[in-house]
Order: sequence, then structure tokens, then C-alpha cells
Amino acid sequence: MLKKTLLLVVLVALVALGFGAVSAQEGVTELTIWWAEWDPANFLQQIGNEYAEETGITVNVVQTPWGEFYNRVAAEWAARGNAFDMVVGDSQWLGQAVTEGHYLNLTDFLVGEGIADTVTPATLQYYGEYPSGSGQYYAYPTEGDADGWAYRKDLFEDPDNMAAFEAAYGYPLAVPETWEQLRDIAEFFTHPDEGLYGVGVYTQIDYDAITMGYENTMFSYGGNWWEGEDYNVLGIVNSPENVAALELYAQLYDFAPPGTNNAFFAEMNDVFINGQAAMIMNYFAFFPALANPEINPYAETTGYFANPAGPDGQRFAALGGQGTSVNAYISEERQAAAIDFLRWFAQEENQARWGELGGYTCNSNVLESEEFLSVAPFNPAFAETMTFVKDFFNIPEFGSLLPITQNYLHGFIVGGEGTAQEALDNMAAEMDEVLAEAGYGA
Repeated sequence: MLKKTLLLVVLVALVALGFGAVSAQEGVTELTIWWAEWDPANFLQQIGNEYAEETGITVNVVQTPWGEFYNRVAAEWAARGNAFDMVVGDSQWLGQAVTEGHYLNLTDFLVGEGIADTVTPATLQYYGEYPSGSGQYYAYPTEGDADGWAYRKDLFEDPDNMAAFEAAYGYPLAVPETWEQLRDIAEFFTHPDEGLYGVGVYTQIDYDAITMGYENTMFSYGGNWWEGEDYNVLGIVNSPENVAALELYAQLYDFAPPGTNNAFFAEMNDVFINGQAAMIMNYFAFFPALANPEINPYAETTGYFANPAGPDGQRFAALGGQGTSVNAYISEERQAAAIDFLRWFAQEENQARWGELGGYTCNSNVLESEEFLSVAPFNPAFAETMTFVKDFFNIPEFGSLLPITQNYLHGFIVGGEGTAQEALDNMAAEMDEVLAEAGYGA
């Protein structure tokens, strides 16, 4: 009798601490999380090891190279398999995953327990909500990320450069407050005879790189991908705002180092570390390398800033990062155990630990804390950026829409094909065909 009483006390205590009794009762002793192969997944494994120490439940983070990650997950979806309990998936996957029934609805958990209120609204919307505006959530915002900037403070703060820039452009050389200023600075620092160029920007045609790069200007210029519940793209994708944003982005590419005609995150860091670029665009997730003096010879004089404003003062950044979802095909016991882990992971002290390790938390309080802001030189810019992120389509047809944007953007920006208006007109027409065939606007 005494043993039964003690067991009951222990189980009640576990529930009070946020560890569901279901896992212990049903014998769930391990959990598997799938993610891509990169440093944040290693940090999540460390978090999982700490969870195991507290609960006795082993967490295995299985990593797959980025180029194979979606295909591996999609194959498991097609098989309605249970090889993973949770997946840290891209925001663009939400529409497909939800409409095909692959993700567990987490609304009662996230909203009912107040966890939804602990993260920034933009990350909850873009990482977890589908359909947009529905108030239904299928992922816990986990690895916040977005595009930001690294720059050479030694170049920006050089007295000769400062004097020459102000004489040429009529205002002081400093971190740009607008995209037009960023363009001017890129032009000023472009000296091919010295091997120095003003800026590095995304241009890679594979998957989504050049689209994500262009989004930074597009959103900030007041543009969008669609309008309304029917996802109308005509007159939106090819709006005057989007045309101006595309022309500006193409101008930036004019001041980019040679060899960056198919560039993404690795090439951005490379041209910065090699001293070829005064500024680079990149996801914050790849800035830790620039803060490491063993990798970046300019680490001590590297600064970071968030996206500047468009003509009307709007500031937005292309969303990266991922949310964690629970597999709808695992047993109810395993689903409960997975939610137990997310409940623990979402606690503020554990989100602070996530940020300390190098993960990019979406927890509002942690993002504003002095500890997080001071743990890395790029964290203040990251915290600021995560309040104004926006995203690409996350409807099931995103995979058909994305190659259209990639091809037309690359053709105009890198290939110099036609005009910005022509590129966006053609893009809008082809996207409209895809959407119409899928039944939107019918």
C-alpha cells in the first residue's frame, strides 16, 4: 500500500512539473526528432540530452542533409509512417502537411496552455498556423531565423571612407536606414581593381535562395505575393511596388563580387571572410561563423544589422527557420510523450538555455532579455528582425509556385533578361495558372 501511495505522489509531482504521466504509464522511453543537418540540430540534441537527464526519456535528433531533408520527410508522409515522433519542418510545408493529415493539430495544447502567448506573433503565424488567420496551429516555433546583414565596421568607420562617402552622397556613412542607402553604400565600396565589392546577395536558383533574398526588398517596399483568400496574384506579384523592389535588388547584384551568380549562405560567408565584400546578406543561423576569429579574420570588426526600411518606412525580412510538429501517425501515447517534450522545451528557462547553446528562440521574453542580447554580437539584430518577418506561400502548391519565382528572378537579376516589369508579369501569369488549376478563385 505504501509503495502505491508513493508512486501516486511521484506521478502527481511529475504532472505538476509539466511531465505528462502518460509517458511513464505507457512505457515511452525514447523520442525521435527529424531535422536537417546543421548546427541547430546539434544544439537540439544537447537540449534533448538535458531532457533525458530530467525525465529518463531519451531524445534522438536524426539529421539529414538539407538537400535530401524534404524528400525524406515526404516519403515518410506518403507511407503514413512512424519513423519519427516530431519533425522540425519548414514553414512552407504547413499547407501540404495539414491538408494531407500528416501533422497533429496542436491548437488545444499551444493556446489552451498559454504557450502560444510566449512566442512572437509573427513566428506563431508563419511557423505554426494553417490556414492563415484560422487560429489553428500545427507547430511550436522552434528555430527562429530570417535574413539580416553583416558588415565590415573597419571599412565603415575609416575616417577617409567616411569623408569620401559624405562628399559623394551628401549624408554620413553609417549602418543604412533605407534600402536606397544600402544601395549607395554598396556602390561606394565597389572597387574591382582592389578586389573589393560592396555587397553580397542571394542569387542561387536552386530551391528558394533568390526568392528569399528578393523578399527582403519586396516586403519592405510594400509588396506581397498574393491578395485575398483566393490567393489572387495578378496585379499583386507584378505591382509597381514589386517592380521597384526587384529593380533595387538587381542594382545590388551589380555591386556583388564575381562568382556569386548562383550564391546562397555558404558563398555569402565565403566572400565576406575572403575580404571581397563590405556587406553580406545572410540568415542569422550562419552568422556564428563570422563571429569566430578562427574562421573570420574580420571577426573583431564585424557588425550586424537588421533589414533597412523601404520608401514608406516599412521594414520586413524574409522568414527562415522552422517549427516542431508532431507526427499524426504515431500512437496516442507517443503523441502525448512528444507534447510532454514540447511543453518542457517551451518553458522560459529552457528557451533561455536553447538561446545560450546557439539556438534561435522565438520566446518573446527571452528575446528581450539582457542575457540573450549579450550572448552573441548578432543577437540584438536577430531579436529585432523576428518582430517583422514575412513568408512565402505555405499552401500545398508552394512547390509548384517556387520554381516559377526562382526562374524569373534569376533570369532578370543575374541573366539580365528583359525588364523587371516583364519578369513579374510573366511570373504572375504562370503562378495564376497553377493556382487556377488547383481551384483557387473558382
